Amino acid sequence: MTRPQLAEFMRRMEPDSVAIIPAAPEATRSNDTRYRYRQDSDFYYLTGFDEPEAIAVVAPSREEGRFTLFVRPRDPEHETWEGRRAGVEGAKERYAAEAAFPVSEFREKLQELLNGARNVYYRLGVRPELDEVLVKQIGEMRTRSRLYVAPDSITDPGAILGEMRLVKSDAEIELMQRAADIAAGAHVEAMKNVRLGMYEYEIEALIEYHFRRSGAAAPAYGSIVGGGANATILHYKTNEDELRDGDLLLVDAGAEFRGYASDITRTFPINGRFSQPQREIYEAVLAAQTRCIEMVKPGVTMEELNNHAVKVLTERMVSLGLLEGEAEKLIEEKTYRRFFMHGIGHFLGLDVHDAGRYQLEGKSRPLTPGVVITVEPGIYVAEEAEHVPDKYRRIGVRIEDDVLVTAEGHRVLTAKVPKRIEEIEKLMAR
Repeated sequence: MTRPQLAEFMRRMEPDSVAIIPAAPEATRSNDTRYRYRQDSDFYYLTGFDEPEAIAVVAPSREEGRFTLFVRPRDPEHETWEGRRAGVEGAKERYAAEAAFPVSEFREKLQELLNGARNVYYRLGVRPELDEVLVKQIGEMRTRSRLYVAPDSITDPGAILGEMRLVKSDAEIELMQRAADIAAGAHVEAMKNVRLGMYEYEIEALIEYHFRRSGAAAPAYGSIVGGGANATILHYKTNEDELRDGDLLLVDAGAEFRGYASDITRTFPINGRFSQPQREIYEAVLAAQTRCIEMVKPGVTMEELNNHAVKVLTERMVSLGLLEGEAEKLIEEKTYRRFFMHGIGHFLGLDVHDAGRYQLEGKSRPLTPGVVITVEPGIYVAEEAEHVPDKYRRIGVRIEDDVLVTAEGHRVLTAKVPKRIEEIEKLMAR
């Protein structure tokens, strides 16, 4: 049975077109060791096949072989070292390929696959070695035009796949809810178990242990665990410093479950109690996040959400003495970016920063049911920040949730993690 995603992709392809979608290559970590394999998101979305060295060919206009997989053949010796393979037969039996061949035969069959196709859907620039094979084959076919009909164009399939992946099906939403629940549990464990004198990497280990214990394949991205001044570094990844009394801890960590990502950030006091300056910054960020989430519904744009977050945060920065002047002018001059440097959020799905266009016809696109976004305002006051009250230095706060757009409005997938000050302090006190 053809996967629904693949059937819809075929429906959206131009007539007499062929799509060539390669699997992700394996990545070397050092010398002869490799990183844990992670499949290309588009390839996985269409096929569900999770092995490297594979190529999917989609040709909906053909009577036979509309979906062909080129895969690694079964090999007892290699499987003893590296694990079981689906092989050619498994590609047909388990992944619904109408035809399947060893990947070593792709070059010799490419001419036959391309012959008569007006357009090829293929992403140039990602796999240079495959680019060369494809372009060379099309060139040869054009020089032998009496025998073959070569494609006229090569089109990036992302234009179709991005729009498809942007709107999640009910089955995808279930997987994303599971990814969110796993990550939410890990964040709660971090709040309950943090202690003075621990190191950032201990919290990272605790979170990622919970991910794996709960069935997640891995973190969806490198976990950020930043205490004190490290919380003001947006993509802090070192995670090696000691956690100090009086500091906040910013944890940005999400789980990947069956390919789908979650993305949560919480900021909480290492000693279990917010100081007054920490409370003031935190409440400013929470106010912006709460209002932006309330705004999420079909028809609202990411630009509108971002503009509102900037307005709330800038007004709060002025009232706290981080900025001086009229909020409207500070926004116009983007002065707020001293302390809020990123946007309000992003699409979420198979990729943490997921596929899909943020603009249509030059305008911010309206959100539609089935889209999942993050809402993540923040304020970051670096230790060396100039012209700010000393009491706010070393304070970095970000609060991030995953939000599904529904027909009625929205649903927060990550609601199981506390974020109100009294909720956090109560949880940590236990």
